[in-house]
Amino acid sequence: MSSPQIVWLRRDLRLGDNPALYHAARQGPVIAVYVLDDVRPGSHAYGGASRWWLHHSLASLARSLEARGSRLILRRGDAVEELCKIAGESGAEAVHANRHYEPWWRKAQGEMKERLDLRLYDANYLLPPGTVTTGSGGPYKIYTPFSKATLELLPPRDALPEPEALTSPESWPASDDLADWQLLPTKPDWAGGMREFWRVGEAAAHERLEWWEDHVDDYQEDRNLPSVDKTSQLSPYLHFGEISPVQIWHALKHKRSNGWRTFEKELIWRDYAQNAICQFPRYALDNYRDEFDKIEWRDPATDETAVRDLKAWQQGRTGYPIVDAGMRQLWQTGWMHNRVRMIAASFLIKHLLIDWRVGERWFWDTLVDADYASNATNWQWVAGTGVDSNMFVRIMAPLSQSEKFDAAGYIRTYVPELAGLDEPFVHDPPDHMRGQYPEKIVGHREGRERALAAYKAMKGER
Repeated sequence: MSSPQIVWLRRDLRLGDNPALYHAARQGPVIAVYVLDDVRPGSHAYGGASRWWLHHSLASLARSLEARGSRLILRRGDAVEELCKIAGESGAEAVHANRHYEPWWRKAQGEMKERLDLRLYDANYLLPPGTVTTGSGGPYKIYTPFSKATLELLPPRDALPEPEALTSPESWPASDDLADWQLLPTKPDWAGGMREFWRVGEAAAHERLEWWEDHVDDYQEDRNLPSVDKTSQLSPYLHFGEISPVQIWHALKHKRSNGWRTFEKELIWRDYAQNAICQFPRYALDNYRDEFDKIEWRDPATDETAVRDLKAWQQGRTGYPIVDAGMRQLWQTGWMHNRVRMIAASFLIKHLLIDWRVGERWFWDTLVDADYASNATNWQWVAGTGVDSNMFVRIMAPLSQSEKFDAAGYIRTYVPELAGLDEPFVHDPPDHMRGQYPEKIVGHREGRERALAAYKAMKGER
């Protein structure tokens, strides 16, 4: 029997279109390994919602492997050390892995190459990061030219099938029990809404893609309407690699609608975010535009009123129904409609004048699709601090956004104390609702003027 081949799994928890698994299976017995490494990511170790999803995703993948006569080996600790231990225990000569671009994984991949035969494959993006370059051969910083260049290079590679067979090694290395990792919340169990909202795993991802194939044509018109369920909700499946963007692209490539073209550009935005962290590994930690280091944010660490306002935002008690609906949806389901994400993020940064990194951390802990690159890119875009971003002085008006994008049904779902209000009052409740619903923690004009004043002070203007 040929020597075992280790497959190092991270955010690629699938059997189909998994290059590392596919090529390993062609060379010998497969030992599929997932290492829970909470040290290397530092401040970006998985948050609560992601850990909930990870538990169910690993359980689903383990069942799929077992149905094919194989196993999923679980270890906890330093990823490089644990994989080296498994290689020593099993006699494996090679580790197969799909490339990951978070700074801690790039460092780990470099260390692994020095100790084992590490074979890396491109798997999780339409085109491998670094493929799309400017005329001079450098990376793009701005999304629009990046998107145009990507479209010129498409189609992506063909999707790989599941391995025809998975051969087992002569003996299996020891594995942790998934339950011992305690990824699921228990005291209290706050995941009831997520259990109702989601099915997790590779099969569920493809079921959602089948649904989306019937609805993507409406995406251009309906994507900004939170009361209408016309978003793919594929983001957590993509994040954990239960489905690949290549599989999605090929499933939808026959479409000719504006909806598909708009959705395709959002898949490209996901590639763009990876392009950003390859250039700026600390993109989730530092302002790209240094001038924003001088802005005087209200700091919840030292300002009691900022603490109060931050808690109100986190709990969906700001007095702005569209913001509160989004924040409550996030807490209940681990997900938030994209248009509402922008409104809620803008409210924290500009109306409350709280540093975007505080919001990034909250989303990191509460989103099931929390992604190092995408989360940071989106927050820096809203804050005006990013390499490609909206202007800080463009401040979303939550009340008008709510009416413009017909959020009444969405508000009634997630802010049930307002369910009996007709329009336009559901967007901006009347004074007599104050006993049932919070007052606005800051007026729109007041928040806007405070933000603009802070921006002018940063610029040295009066």
